Amino acid sequence: MRMHTLAAFAAFAFAAASASATPPSSAPQADAVKLQTSTVPYSSFASPASRAVFRRMLEQGRHAPPLDGPIQASRAYYAKINRARAQDMRQRWSVRIERTKLGGVPVQIVTPAQGVAPVQRHRVLVNLHGGAFLWGAQYGGLVESIPLAGVGGFRVVSVDYRQGPEHVFPAASKDVEAVYRALLKRYKAADIGIYGCSAGGVLTAEATARILVHKLPAPGAIGTYCGSLTDLGGDSAYLAPMLSGGDPVTHPLKLIDLPYFRGAQADDPLAFPADDPKLIARFPPTLLITGTRDFTMSSMVYSANLLEREGVDAELHIWNGMWHAFFSDADMPESQQAYAVMVRFFNRHLGH
Repeated sequence: MRMHTLAAFAAFAFAAASASATPPSSAPQADAVKLQTSTVPYSSFASPASRAVFRRMLEQGRHAPPLDGPIQASRAYYAKINRARAQDMRQRWSVRIERTKLGGVPVQIVTPAQGVAPVQRHRVLVNLHGGAFLWGAQYGGLVESIPLAGVGGFRVVSVDYRQGPEHVFPAASKDVEAVYRALLKRYKAADIGIYGCSAGGVLTAEATARILVHKLPAPGAIGTYCGSLTDLGGDSAYLAPMLSGGDPVTHPLKLIDLPYFRGAQADDPLAFPADDPKLIARFPPTLLITGTRDFTMSSMVYSANLLEREGVDAELHIWNGMWHAFFSDADMPESQQAYAVMVRFFNRHLGH
């Protein structure tokens, strides 16, 4: 099978954009640690198969368009990669794909070709694709939906929500709410799961916050992968780009600086729920997934801690040596493990 790696491209794009960002202060902090030039070997705990993918990622990532470049070029670039990956996944898992609208929002409904598994007949998953709130529609959503339909026997509704730069926050959250309201006419809230990776993980948290604020019943469970309750920050925002072959990052990009968040406020709990403990306390069971070379790892750990502090059933999984959105490459053992974790989590929590 052909294997491509979108994850590293996104990491390189974030790093490239952050290099051109205006720093809040040029003076180093007193407790900052200067790292000397060194060579870090690939994780000895990662699978041999992932090592081959990582090498390919390093090479392909050098050709990714910058995050702040022409949007149509970025969309075409990632669509080509995701199209090939989705085709490979369809060779592994036989699925049906229906393109339609729910609540007036374009969606793709992905189901196993042999039919939804009996245990999943009254359940549905909602996928929110990644792509920096700029790209990932259609094929990116399939890459995140096909494995859950194939491995878990789920019906998965992938939402092609509005993105930047044409649209700004909270357009995507409104789209997810519209789809959720449409699904509530057919499914119980406890039987609906919402999940997403990267920007989709952030959007999952945003949409959940919006659902709760608008007094809709909470979904049965959610999954925030490689992006969650808070903006980027912490150690991984500095270290992960280097561990993925990028240059040192002096001032990591903040999500609030993305075109989609133009005009949004960093302390708005509907954008980043992290600063609203009472809202977080109402979140449903939450699965968080990341890797030790993911630039969002620190924000994921921090989000998990916030959820647990407020009494939410939060489950955090971190894979050694894995990068941002690593499970987009279905052939790696780590990806297969991640799919199994997702399926077990939703099976355990939906319908209760």
